Amino acid sequence: MENPFEARKSKAPRATRLLAIDAWIDSSLYEAGFKAREAWENITIFFRRFRVTGWRRALVELGSEGFTLGTLGTIVMLALALPAFEETAKDWRSQGDYAVTFLDRYGNEIGQRGIIQRDSVPVDEIPDHVIKAVLATEDRRFFEHFGIDFIGLARAMGENVRANSVVQGGSTITQQLAKNLFLTNERSVERKIKEAYLALWLEWNLSKKEILQLYLDRAYMGGGTFGITAAADFYFDKGIKEVNLAEAAMLAGLFKAPGNYAPHINLPAARGRANVVLSNLVESGFMTEGQVLSARLHPATAIDRGSQDSPDYFLDWAFEEVKKIAPKNGPHALVARTTIDLNLQKAAEESVEFNLRQHGQAYRVTEGAMVVLENNGAVRAIVGGRDYARSQFNRATRAQRQTGSSFKVYVYTAAMEAGFTPDSVISDAPISWGGWSPRNYGRSYAGRVPLSNALIRSLNTVPVRLAKDHLGIPAVIETTKAMGVESELNGHKTMVLGTSGMTVMDQATGYLTLATGGFVGKRHGITQLLTHSGDIVYDYGRDGPEPRRVVSEQAAASMNSILVQIPEIGTGRRAALPGIRSAGKTGTTQAYRDAWYVGFTGNYTAAVWLGNDDYTSTRNMTGGSVPAMVWQRLMEYAHQNVELKPIPGIENPFIDKPSDAAVASADGENGEAAQEERPSVLSARTTRLLSEMSGEFRNAPRLEVPPGPETLSSL
Repeated sequence: MENPFEARKSKAPRATRLLAIDAWIDSSLYEAGFKAREAWENITIFFRRFRVTGWRRALVELGSEGFTLGTLGTIVMLALALPAFEETAKDWRSQGDYAVTFLDRYGNEIGQRGIIQRDSVPVDEIPDHVIKAVLATEDRRFFEHFGIDFIGLARAMGENVRANSVVQGGSTITQQLAKNLFLTNERSVERKIKEAYLALWLEWNLSKKEILQLYLDRAYMGGGTFGITAAADFYFDKGIKEVNLAEAAMLAGLFKAPGNYAPHINLPAARGRANVVLSNLVESGFMTEGQVLSARLHPATAIDRGSQDSPDYFLDWAFEEVKKIAPKNGPHALVARTTIDLNLQKAAEESVEFNLRQHGQAYRVTEGAMVVLENNGAVRAIVGGRDYARSQFNRATRAQRQTGSSFKVYVYTAAMEAGFTPDSVISDAPISWGGWSPRNYGRSYAGRVPLSNALIRSLNTVPVRLAKDHLGIPAVIETTKAMGVESELNGHKTMVLGTSGMTVMDQATGYLTLATGGFVGKRHGITQLLTHSGDIVYDYGRDGPEPRRVVSEQAAASMNSILVQIPEIGTGRRAALPGIRSAGKTGTTQAYRDAWYVGFTGNYTAAVWLGNDDYTSTRNMTGGSVPAMVWQRLMEYAHQNVELKPIPGIENPFIDKPSDAAVASADGENGEAAQEERPSVLSARTTRLLSEMSGEFRNAPRLEVPPGPETLSSL
C-alpha cells in the first residue's frame, strides 16, 4: 500500500514549479506593460516638440486630411484600374500576326486587316516633318512627360476656357495609345482612370520610340485604314517617306477625328484641319512661318478612291475569326473569302441610321447595332454602330447588354424540351422567389393561361414560375449555351427576365437555332482562306464544324408556332412583313436602357439592339417600337425577289393580314399600339434600274452650253 506522506512529498516540487511559472508570467506581463507605457510617454514627449498652434495647426490639419483622402483616393483608383491591367497580360502586340485581304461573297475585294512588320516604317525612317506635324498637334511635350502631361492639360484647359468650347485635348499620345490598345471609347470617369494607369504602365515598359511607333501604326486614320503608313498610301498613293509637308499636315490632322477630316470624304474640312496643324508647328517652335508657307499656299489633294465604303465592323470581326481558324503553323499573308453581302450590309446600315434619324431624338436614343444571318449560317451583315470613324467599338460583337424579354425565348425553349407544349397551362399570378417579386408590365394578372398566350403577351411571372418550379436556373443556362450563346450568363434568378448581358451576335445565333429547326454550329463568316498563290488552307465546307441538333424538332416547331404570332398579334406588330410570315420577340430592359427585336423568317435571322453607350435611359423606347421598325425595314428589302422558304414547323411562308379583332385582342409588351401603315421600299429590280441610270448619268459626257445672247451679239 502507497504511503500518503510519500505521495504528498512527490507532488510538492510540481506545485512549486507551476507557482514559479505563474509568477514569471505575471511579472513579465507587468514589466512589458510598464515599458510600453514608458515608451509611449517618451514618444508623446518627443512629438510635443513639434506641436503647432494657431494658423500653423490649421495648415497641418488640412495637410493631414488631404494626405488621408489622397491615400484613400489612390486605393480606390487602383482598385478601379486593376481590371484594366489584366489586359496587359494578353498578347496585345499581336496585330502583326496576320495580314489578310478580304473578299465579299462574290469575290470582290472589300478591305484589309493586319500589318506585317516590314510594312511598318520605323520611326527613324519617317521624315522629320511628319513626326513634327504629329507631335505638334497631338502631344508637344511627348519626350518630356511620363505618360500624363499635367502642364499640357492645364494649357488645354486654359485654351478651352478662352474659346468657350473644346478646342484642345489634354490626352497625351501615351494615353491615346492605351485607349487604342486596351480600352473602348466609352466616356466615363472609370475609363479615364484606367487610361491614366495604363499610360504609366506603357511608359514604364516601353521606350518613347516604341510608344510613338505603336501609336503611328495602330491609330485609325479613316477609309478603313490603320496606321499612318497605310493612310499615306490610301489618300495619296505614296509611301510615308515620300509625303510632303502639306500631305503630312493633312495626315496628322486625321488622328483627332478621321470621320470629320478624311480628305476623300470632306476635302475642305481636311484642308482646314491641315492648316491648323501647320499653325501648331509654328506655335510649338518646331518650324517657322516661312517653312510652312508653301504648304499653306499649296494644300494637299487626296486621290479619288471612289464612293465604296468599307464594311469595317464586319472586317474587324472577320479578322478575329481568321485568327481562330487559320492554321497555326501556316502562312500569315492570306486572302479570306467572306460571307458578307454588301447590298444587305448597306441596307442594314441604312435601316439603323434612317430610324435613328427619324426617331432617335424623340426616344432619346443615339446608338444601334444589328447582325443579319442567312439561315444557312452565313453572316451577311454586321452593323456595330452608327459611325466607325468616330468609334471603332463593335457594339454587335463586343457589347454585352441586358436582353429584357427577348431572353424569355430561351426559357420557353427549355420548357418545351422538358415536355411542355404551347397549350400547357401555367398560372399568371403574383410570385416571390427569395425576396424577389416580379410583376407584369400592367400590374395585372391573367390567371391560368397557355404558354403560347403568355409568351405572345410577354407576361413576366410565367417564365419565372417555369424556372422556379419546373426547370431550375442550371437547365435554362444549359439550353441557352447549347443554342450557341457564348456570352457569360450571370446565373441569377432574375436572368429569366433578361438581366444577364448578351451580344447582338449571340442573340442572332441563339434565335438561328430555332430558325434552322433546332441545329447549332452553322454560323460562319469565312468560307475559304487562301494564300496569295491560290492554295486553299481552310475551307468551311471541309474544315468547319458539323451542325448538331441541340433542340428537338418538336420543341423547335412548338416555339416557332408561338413566335410567328408575336409580329402578327403580339408585341412585335411593327416588325410584321407584308405577306410573309416571320417569327420574333421584343425585349425591353429596366429603365428603358436597352431595346431589342430579334426575329427570323425561313430565309434570314436578324437581331437589332438600340440604346446609349453610357447606359442612360431612353425615353420609354420598347423593343416593339423602333427596333422592330429597324428589323422590318431591313427584312422587307432582304426578301425582295427571293424564293421564300417556310419557317421550320410552319408549313406556309405566306400569310394574310390578321383580322382587326385578333390585333385588338393582343396585349403589347408595354401597351404598344398596332403597327402603323408605312409604304413599302422599292423593289430590287427598281433599285438596280435606278442605280444603273445613276451610273449612266455620272459617266455621260458633259453637254456643251449653247452660246447666250451676249455671245451671239459679239459674233
